[in-house]
Amino acid sequence: MGRYRIRVATGAWLFSGSHNLVQLWLVGARGEAELELQLRPARGEEEEFDRDVAEDLGLLQFVRLRKHHWLVDDAWFCDRITVQGPGACAEAAFPCYRWVQGEDILSLPEGTARLPGDNALDVFQKHREKELKDRQQIYCWATWKEGLPLTIAAERKDDLPPNMRFHEEKRLDFEWTLKAKALEMALKRVYTLLSSWNCLEDFDQIFWGQKSALAEKVHRCWQDDELFGYQFVNGANPMLLRRSTSLPSRLVLPSGMEELRAQLEKELQNGSLFEADFILLDGIPANVIRGEKQYLAAPLVMLKMEPNGKLLPMVIQIQPPNPSSPIPTLFLPSDPPLAWLLAKSWVRNSDFQLHQLQYHLLNTHLVAEVIAVATMRCLPGLHPIFKLLIPHIRYTMEINTRARTQLISDGGIFDKAVSTGGGGHVQLLRRATAQLTYCSLCPPDDLADRGLLGLPGALYARDALRLWEIIARYVEGIVHFFYQRDDVVRGDPELQAWCREITEVGLCQAQDRGFPVSFQSQSQLCHFLTMCVFTCTAQHAAINQGQLDWYAWVPNAPCTMRMPPPTTKEDVTMATVMGSLPDVQQACLQMAISWHLGRRQPDMVPLGHHKEKYFSGPKPKAVLNQFRTDLENLEKEITARNEQLDWPYEYLKPSGIENSVTI
Repeated sequence: MGRYRIRVATGAWLFSGSHNLVQLWLVGARGEAELELQLRPARGEEEEFDRDVAEDLGLLQFVRLRKHHWLVDDAWFCDRITVQGPGACAEAAFPCYRWVQGEDILSLPEGTARLPGDNALDVFQKHREKELKDRQQIYCWATWKEGLPLTIAAERKDDLPPNMRFHEEKRLDFEWTLKAKALEMALKRVYTLLSSWNCLEDFDQIFWGQKSALAEKVHRCWQDDELFGYQFVNGANPMLLRRSTSLPSRLVLPSGMEELRAQLEKELQNGSLFEADFILLDGIPANVIRGEKQYLAAPLVMLKMEPNGKLLPMVIQIQPPNPSSPIPTLFLPSDPPLAWLLAKSWVRNSDFQLHQLQYHLLNTHLVAEVIAVATMRCLPGLHPIFKLLIPHIRYTMEINTRARTQLISDGGIFDKAVSTGGGGHVQLLRRATAQLTYCSLCPPDDLADRGLLGLPGALYARDALRLWEIIARYVEGIVHFFYQRDDVVRGDPELQAWCREITEVGLCQAQDRGFPVSFQSQSQLCHFLTMCVFTCTAQHAAINQGQLDWYAWVPNAPCTMRMPPPTTKEDVTMATVMGSLPDVQQACLQMAISWHLGRRQPDMVPLGHHKEKYFSGPKPKAVLNQFRTDLENLEKEITARNEQLDWPYEYLKPSGIENSVTI
């Protein structure tokens, strides 16, 4: 006879406890025993029991549990179960971290990570095969729109698997915040009903409510060329700027602009010429909002880096050349102030479109969803890579499903307020998907390709590279512990299936764009996993959080333009500018959504600080603790640096990076 001490931990979320009775069994190598417990798990509690078992169970392999109900199936969120065996036996942990529903028996394997080839005990192999078979019935792929990455098969949030849903606190906050913002929009509409809307200062009438200190600074300085240039390196979208290696072929300089050509060529020779080309927008159909046609452009901006590190615009071409049209007008800083301001506004509107659709929705949200679905379909809970990745896919399927039903759906927010709405956004996403490369998701490769390594004042680039290094060390610590040699990587069928599922299925044959279809070495696997974790955490933070600061003052990043791009400079008046920028309703909606999506989430889990204990054993725990230490050191570095800056860059401070794509 032996005495076992059992601890059952229940989640702290609303409704995590259950009034239903739970039955437990211990399963060991030499037998199993039912524990006569009358367990009604309570929210946030860890309940402890001592039970005598007549036979020697041997090394514990599983805890089995079953929830009984009579009238109501009261779901239970089980965190984990730990068991201390008789004598000097080590405590065994059985992670769960999922909802327990119905009356089926759920088997929780002992939490030590195991590769498929590590299973000396066949029971674990059978368990992982059954688990994957069941998961592949639950987590199915779907095509939202042809030509885009595949998604989870769920038309509505209620169709999602329960373990991918928001917890109740998250759901309530998300939905009540939307209602509060809808009320705020209504109040702003009423407030401006009898007011004029004729000059830029009239936007002040709606610039109230919750906003950041940086948004206030943008409000004051948004017309400055210096801030216009700064946003290309450290703003909401630092992903488009690149160092010029030649003058772009689309930049047609008419006669009389020899001085400008000479200036551009001088900067080019000095390595200080940069460009932002929005050609991806060329030919995308513009939205029609409440019967009013909207407009899009595909600008090109040439900028120079001053010796003091400031990036300043030199020339803006709002539309590319067209054989059937006159040579496009070039706008210069020396032009009439309103003409130059309107040209910059067209650039900022174009940046809004590419930022939201290409770099935010596609490159973080949709890529993260592919990683999440493939992980659930291909990697069982015992797999070390599952344990590594599972904290980084929390809530991703639900936030993306909500986006497809509320943000980019027919009649959604894009259709109501954004110039690419009404179908243009889908065409733009298709073009962006066709250009999505593996290298573009890896900062060392992407920044090198864009010529931005070592660029003074490029704070996104600096912080992204530091975070990539820290995440890479974390990933390498886990991978090298479980995969001692390259042939172990090559011989893992679950891992190889996961790789193919991402590249060939989720990303729709993306091997032509550099994504791997197999892993041949430890280093190749580490690089790919670093990309996965970076995309789901740091990159999303860099791209998402800036909305709060840079989009709250609508003229700085207009979501739509209501008049065609100017073709002359002399005719641009304040009426032209105001007639081009969003109207009151569109501006109020932009402000509300920017705050809702860019704010810090109340149940936010910082990078690396998930409470779930998926790994067992000292080595993985030591690797995670070192990861947290590295992040804390980087936090101190960034905080000290930002104290010296007029425009601090906060988006990649580790304490502000969410552990997954949740908003």
